[in-house]
Amino acid sequence: MIRLSYTQRADTCSNRLAKKIFHLLDEKKTNLALSADVTSAEKLLALSDQLGPEICVLKTHIDILHDYTPAVSIELQALAKKHQFILFEDRKFADIGHTVKQQYQGGMYQIANWAHLINAHTLPGPGIIAGLAEIGLPKERGLLLLAEMSSAENLFTPEYTAKTLEMAELFSDFVIGFISQGKISADPRWIYMTPGVQLSAEKDTLGQQYMTPHKAIQEHHTDIIIVGRGILQADNPLVAAKKYREAGWRAYAENLKN
Repeated sequence: MIRLSYTQRADTCSNRLAKKIFHLLDEKKTNLALSADVTSAEKLLALSDQLGPEICVLKTHIDILHDYTPAVSIELQALAKKHQFILFEDRKFADIGHTVKQQYQGGMYQIANWAHLINAHTLPGPGIIAGLAEIGLPKERGLLLLAEMSSAENLFTPEYTAKTLEMAELFSDFVIGFISQGKISADPRWIYMTPGVQLSAEKDTLGQQYMTPHKAIQEHHTDIIIVGRGILQADNPLVAAKKYREAGWRAYAENLKN
């Protein structure tokens, strides 16, 4: 099997953000996304600045901040530019097209103004993608669809995953990939991001199932590993981030050789 580098895959993309992400991975030599699930704006910004050099993507849950102000979004954009990472708001939109348009562009968070990437469930049908695209495409944003999840006993059947892929193909100018447990298509333009990654594969008490960076990239052929607690709960988050970055990049480099 001929394996393409991230940069080579960029040439297969029509979405400018997808191209940018693929190039960023190779140029920065990291496929690590930080899941920055913290509730303090000060903590979020400090982590973003400290760990920004190690990551390609910063994944936020902006609505769990107890002290959010619009200044936080402005500062996140500045840090993303400073350290060259992508801002991914893990909003998981899941409503009709008309509603998600308002959630995406309006309210107190105004996500479309600062987040390069968002994600959505496909349960409502293709209208949710069409609605989000109306707001995101003019701003050169991108959308990830939830095709699979890492929680135990989830309801993502193979048929659901296949339908999600079909919808992605209908909106390939805006959809750039998937949140999944691994590769779901042979098409090289899709970007795969996999949550639930830890250096030691275990479970938590709420049904989260982990896999190692090696398994995610070597066996499941994902592109970007999403790590949260493995870094955030470490005694030294920076040292931990470097370990995950090295493990993820090593697995990718080995893939290209095989």
